[in-house]
Amino acid sequence: MTKPFFSEKLTGLIVKKPSNYAAGKMAIKKSIEHLMNEMGPVRAFTAINKMNKKDGFDCPGCAWPDPDDKRSVLGEYCENGAKALAEEATMKKVGPDFFAQHTLSELRQWSDFEIGKSGRLTSPLTFNPDNDKYEAISWENAIDCIAKSLTSLNDPNEAVFYTSGRSSNEAAFLYSLLARRLGTNNLPDCSNMCHESSGVGLSETLGIGKGSVTLEDLHKAEVIMIIGQNPGTNHPRMLTSLQKAKKNGAKVITINPLIEAGLKKFKNPQKPEDLLGAGTDITDVYLQVKINQDVALLKAIQKSLISMDEYDDVLDHDFISNSTVGFEAMQKDLEQYQLEDLIVSSGVKMESFQSTIDILKGAKKLIICWAMGLTQHKNGVDNIKECVNLLLMKGAIGKEGSGTCPVRGHSNVQGDRTVGINHKITPGQMEIIKNKFAFNPPQAQGYDVVEAIMAMHENRARIFMSLGGNFICAASDTHYTAEAVSKCDLTVSISTKLNRSHLYPGKRGLILPTLGRSEKDISNGKVSLVTVENSMGKIQPSKGVLDPVSDELMSEPDIISRIGLACFGDHQSLNWSDYIGQYDRIRTDISDVIGGFEQYNQRIENGNEFYLPNNARVGDFSKLPGGRAHFSICPLPFHEMEQDDFLLMTIRSHDQFNTTIYGLDDRYRGIYGERRVVLMNQDDMDRMQIQNKELITLLSTYDNVERRVDKFYAVSYDIPSGNLAAYFPETNPLIPIDQYADKSQTPISKSIRVKVLKYTPSD
Repeated sequence: MTKPFFSEKLTGLIVKKPSNYAAGKMAIKKSIEHLMNEMGPVRAFTAINKMNKKDGFDCPGCAWPDPDDKRSVLGEYCENGAKALAEEATMKKVGPDFFAQHTLSELRQWSDFEIGKSGRLTSPLTFNPDNDKYEAISWENAIDCIAKSLTSLNDPNEAVFYTSGRSSNEAAFLYSLLARRLGTNNLPDCSNMCHESSGVGLSETLGIGKGSVTLEDLHKAEVIMIIGQNPGTNHPRMLTSLQKAKKNGAKVITINPLIEAGLKKFKNPQKPEDLLGAGTDITDVYLQVKINQDVALLKAIQKSLISMDEYDDVLDHDFISNSTVGFEAMQKDLEQYQLEDLIVSSGVKMESFQSTIDILKGAKKLIICWAMGLTQHKNGVDNIKECVNLLLMKGAIGKEGSGTCPVRGHSNVQGDRTVGINHKITPGQMEIIKNKFAFNPPQAQGYDVVEAIMAMHENRARIFMSLGGNFICAASDTHYTAEAVSKCDLTVSISTKLNRSHLYPGKRGLILPTLGRSEKDISNGKVSLVTVENSMGKIQPSKGVLDPVSDELMSEPDIISRIGLACFGDHQSLNWSDYIGQYDRIRTDISDVIGGFEQYNQRIENGNEFYLPNNARVGDFSKLPGGRAHFSICPLPFHEMEQDDFLLMTIRSHDQFNTTIYGLDDRYRGIYGERRVVLMNQDDMDRMQIQNKELITLLSTYDNVERRVDKFYAVSYDIPSGNLAAYFPETNPLIPIDQYADKSQTPISKSIRVKVLKYTPSD
């Protein structure tokens, strides 16, 4: 594919001064606009009034938890939650009539914004290569095609079962069961591209791949560090929690290359005093670190605290002695570094660094929150381990108001992993599955996202199924990924809305339209519920309230159950037909197979919720070697940079959720009407004689392979020299498929080595 993958049509850039606060009146205005434009007043009010309520449905956006106790009368939602709802529950429709008018070749020229705004998928579709269009197909024929294709494979490992984070626990469990019944652990999921580094780093140091804190812990913390995260756009309800923590006396330290509005000030849309007043200052100290220099900064902090401990009670020596191993080795490793060199490498100002030390030295209750800014680097796992080092030094694990807080950006990606979506095998878990369902599950590790793409590209995988998501746009090396998927004999997408991945089917492609989370899932005259897991490990029920946009939609659990039935039929120990429309039967089997889900159905009755076991939360490290938490020795990151190289990080705009584009504005950063934008330091622009708003090309040349994206506006911005920021998925083509984090194989989306060239139109 030599042609540009994404539309290069420019849409009219307007640059304004970045905002100095998040939310406020504009958040209310934008929420209403999106809801009204997509849903209309009655449908919008019906849904928004039930989102994140105990008798309603879970937001289809991020996984930030709802309060354990009293929830807001005005609603537990934010601007981007309202946008996510509007996008899912839109009344615009995409069916056979739509594709009768448009070929896939034509639709590929559309922007992702235009594709997404086409509407909801309404009926099963099959790709016809003769006319380059999707056409109607019956559910029966679609499922029969899938079953025949799966069961005729020479090797079960020729099938790949990808999962997005939007799926329910019930659907994800059945999906993993389907793959393993077929005989493969090829279960890549969106975690591989985001928090896989967190899972690896936390598992190796604390014995669990999840965060350890609850929402209440956040409110009781003395210090909260926010690293590589932009909650104002990606997890806006987190700002309410930070506001409460601040009013309880917490200090907030932010570490990020960009100064983000939501981490400066928050005007709570549900508080009149905020809307009319100044709002709440969030960050006490803002450390504007260079891209991927977090390890250097954290080492400098650790080194300073250790040097002060000789005179003050800075470290928790009882905790270190009784609950950890490796502190002396880590301390000795720090001795090789000069404090001043670490601070210079990090790029932060000495005054801000010293203010950070002043806050941390006396703190007993410390929480560290992070997102993709730490995980999507070559050393992503080490970034997480360095955060754990700091927490262990302070004894800030396993006690109130303290701990780890990786913030998930998708609504149930953590739940999917908990109930079985994992390409890695756990021998004990496989034995439980064998005893419960009377088949031999596969014992070989499956493909993660990167390995699955390579397998498809090399014709080792022939069938690609996607439970939600926009795989091609979410993954790295976009051209390579699209070529890989297109080589498959069969692609199957279980989706709510049209996205770019649907435009690159295999030799045969199927789209199976499914219910959105906000829609009623009716079986035997009753509305069924599903469950999800939030960022802090709580299981909560979700029940849709809206009439489905089409009578032809089928729920995800029913789609998977019917495929399983068509593939394998019913047997005494695995009766697929029992699952159709009977999610309590699915939950009963989950409770028999997955630890922590005992009496699952009873525990979610009447809208009840429950936390899963978490050893780090209670300070139990018995699963780790030696029965203690582990300090780590992490080297500084190294990038083979030439003199004219930059480090680029991909980011989201405020009108964006993952690969879904709600609009063309990024108002907190002052960018309007355009997504083909590169944020660049003014000194770098002057040095390269690039004018503000001049068009440029970005070029990456890993292993002498040239990857480029053209026709981007250079915009002067407050970003460290030598660093760039640009939106994904438009810049994902620059990321080589084989450049990923050690151990986790998470793509290096936040530290891509690139060159900047002046754009020259091709002939």
